[in-house]
This record gives sequence, structure tokens and C-alpha cells, in this order.
Amino acid sequence: MAFKPDGYTSVSPYLIVKGAEATIAFLHEVFGAEPLRRFPSDDGGLMHAEVKLDDTVVMLADSAPDWPPIGAHVHVYVADVDDAYRRALAAGASSVQEPAQKEDEDKRGGVKDQGGTTWWISTRIGAP
Repeated sequence: MAFKPDGYTSVSPYLIVKGAEATIAFLHEVFGAEPLRRFPSDDGGLMHAEVKLDDTVVMLADSAPDWPPIGAHVHVYVADVDDAYRRALAAGASSVQEPAQKEDEDKRGGVKDQGGTTWWISTRIGAP
């Protein structure tokens, strides 16, 4: 028996957010994330959920009195940073930084979703 499920990487971000269902919808709209598992809590929220975003599993849960929402920063490589950035804004995120290339080979922008997570979105485009 394998020590982890098939298709899972050894490390996964785990987000405690306000509005896990909305975060899942955001991840699907912006990054094409597909739901894997979900475990509802007794209060109608999500005690635990997992989505697959390209080659990565992102785990998340709704905040609770003993588990308050925690702001996090997550970096995601995409095929088209400008398109993903526009989709994120259309899905209700606020801009942190418009996509731009700076000192490295990535064009990068940032958005903050309604659950409190900042998503840094990049596309490798070559030498500046």
C-alpha cells in the first residue's frame, strides 16, 4: 500500500477560509480546479475539501470558532497569466498586482480572493 493517495503530491497547501464553497468555485472558474473530496460539517459548512489544480491537490476548510480563517499566499503557474488574472477579477477577486515581468523569467500578478487567500499567478516567458 502506498503512503499517499495516487495523484497526490507530498505537500499540499491547506487553506482555512471564510466561505470554502466560494473558494472552490473561484478555483474552478480561474484555474479549472476539479473537486476531489468534500466532507460537510454539522453546521452546513465544509469540514474538509480537496480540489485538484493541474498537478496539485489544494486542501481547504471553512473556518470555525477554534479554527479562524488565516490569510495565505499561494503561487500558481498558468499558461496565460493575463487571462487568469482577468478571470480572477471577474470571479470577484481584488487586484494585488497587475501582471508584469520584473527581474526574473516570470510574468507575475496577484489577486486576493473573497476568502482571504492571495494568489500569485505566473507564466514563464523568458529572460527579462
